[in-house]
Amino acid sequence: MQSTATIVIGGQYGDEGKGKIISYLALNENPDVIARGGGGPNAGHSVEHEGKKYKIRLIPSGFINKNAKLVIGAGVFIDPEVFLQEVKDFGLDKRCLIDKRATLLEQKYKDEDGASENSKKIGTTKSGMGPTAAARAMRVAKFVQEDERLKEYLCDCVQMVNSAKNLLVEGSQGFMLSNLYGTYPYCTSKDVSAPSICAEIGIGPLKVKSVIMVVKAYTTRVGNGPFAGEVSVEEAEKVGMQEYGTVTGRPRRTNPSLIWEELKLSAQVNSASCIALTKLDVKFPSCAGKRKFDELPEDAKAFVKEVEERVGVPVGLIGTGADAKDIIDRREEIGI
Repeated sequence: MQSTATIVIGGQYGDEGKGKIISYLALNENPDVIARGGGGPNAGHSVEHEGKKYKIRLIPSGFINKNAKLVIGAGVFIDPEVFLQEVKDFGLDKRCLIDKRATLLEQKYKDEDGASENSKKIGTTKSGMGPTAAARAMRVAKFVQEDERLKEYLCDCVQMVNSAKNLLVEGSQGFMLSNLYGTYPYCTSKDVSAPSICAEIGIGPLKVKSVIMVVKAYTTRVGNGPFAGEVSVEEAEKVGMQEYGTVTGRPRRTNPSLIWEELKLSAQVNSASCIALTKLDVKFPSCAGKRKFDELPEDAKAFVKEVEERVGVPVGLIGTGADAKDIIDRREEIGI
């Protein structure tokens, strides 16, 4: 069986910059199929390309490659309103398809999520994820094929991804929000690691060529739960690290450093081939827009080396700006 899949997953609490990395890979590696697994409309991704900014909740972030087929796997919960609005906003027509076995996220689940005291305690996005997951586990949830509006978008994702010559797979959220390995109960309703993402789109482990773990040069999270090294919004603003959630607009909690033990666990469970280190330009502003490693200042180079040594995984991609093209690609240089 030929290994054709590159999987991109988040190594922290989400908001690592997966959308940017997926966009870069989609434009530069010419995948014929780009598949989305994990989560649902609760996971916001941001993409900036050729001066335009896109905020995405369901469709694959690699949609900016106009030649690739786009597909959403069976494991993703589908909110029809969100999906159809994105198809319209991004001019995708029938280019983005959904596996016929995906779960329908109904309005009643969003209402239940919004009214739940437990959701308020955890600090969820109130997108209906938990109640939808519970309904699927109880075998009472509906499939997307039961919604008339979605019938023309349905496909067999398994056949698409397994026949792809070059498959790019997009995970969602971050490893520390995993229902299995994250900060339970302050986590999402599913596992979001690379093995689960494979199952959600319908490929086996032998199909995986590489796993790229996206890590931001500092740490943020949205929602409640334990979070080591947290600083105030004011302190985060002083160092230019204060961010806001793509879906909720809530201020993200910030730790200006990395949490090494969590990253090592993430790399281990996900079998990370390499790290994509994003927002180096925020931590080291003089890195902005650089496209070659040799152009980085010495303190930034030392930080990259520290990440490699402490996590035990090479840094293959480095983000130096918001645009999809603001990337230093070291994979060939370091033998990945």
